[in-house]
Amino acid sequence: MTSLETYFNNSQPLDQYIAAMTENKENLESIYHSFSLPNNDQRLDQLKTSNYSKVLVISEDWCGDAMMNIPILKHISEALNLEVRVFHRDENTDLIDQYLTNGTARSIPIFVFLNDNFEQVSVWGPRAKQVQHFVDETRAKLPAKDDPTYEDKSAETHVIISNRYKTDSQMWKHVYDSILDKLITI
Repeated sequence: MTSLETYFNNSQPLDQYIAAMTENKENLESIYHSFSLPNNDQRLDQLKTSNYSKVLVISEDWCGDAMMNIPILKHISEALNLEVRVFHRDENTDLIDQYLTNGTARSIPIFVFLNDNFEQVSVWGPRAKQVQHFVDETRAKLPAKDDPTYEDKSAETHVIISNRYKTDSQMWKHVYDSILDKLITI
């Protein structure tokens, strides 16, 4: 099995990943420029002395969750001086298969927080609890998959979710809090 160090070293630095994006780049950058870290968050100060030094992100640029979550992670990583690299999920599914959501889904993004020895310290993703609740509520309104309107309704639902991700600063705050809360509990 390939080590996390090998995956990390063979992954793109975050800024390089963003520069090469072909989908969602403008939205990701817009979220990054619109979101600010809260002032005086003691959790950030506490995490500055933790043993986190790297983040291995498993993602793809077409992913709406990544579009919203990666800009928040970028702010956190800049504040904590973490080196972030992105591994493309679809190029080799061996890595994502170690981080399946609910034991079955290759959901992204997944953030694997590592120490200096490339050992996994914590894992976050693919969504904050409140964001998952919103997605579940929104998708619950879909008709059954065998309904002739399912494809159109599913596409409409995707647009609703994506638009909320792009504009809802409260969702961004939920992501921020969820990541920090996960890191602080270790």
